[in-house]
Amino acid sequence: MARTGRPKKVIKQEQFEAMCQIQATQDEILLVLGVSDKTLNAWCKRTYGKTFSDIFAEKRSAGKISLRRKQWKLADRSAAMAIFLGKQFLGQKDQTEMELKAQVNNPFDGVSTDDIKKLIGHD
Repeated sequence: MARTGRPKKVIKQEQFEAMCQIQATQDEILLVLGVSDKTLNAWCKRTYGKTFSDIFAEKRSAGKISLRRKQWKLADRSAAMAIFLGKQFLGQKDQTEMELKAQVNNPFDGVSTDDIKKLIGHD
């Protein structure tokens, strides 16, 4: 007897991995691939022997490495990127200077110690 039901969705492994590398969300991946989360997780288990979460974490790491490499290259030409990387990896920060101009008035100026003692009840 022939199998009935809907045909299996074809998921392109290269497309899936590319989406993980650019850190697309699971919802975005599901939308682009046109599958449900159950279908994607089952496919990951068949294809990789691991859950979607495990594979996503692995493939996302490759994307992070690629992005970091591009940022370091860009830092040669972009002062803004060099500053950003310095702040992230070298603990550098912007110097901020504040000048405070204030006049402090002592409310007891001109009042003797004896007068203050009388005010608070210490004779």
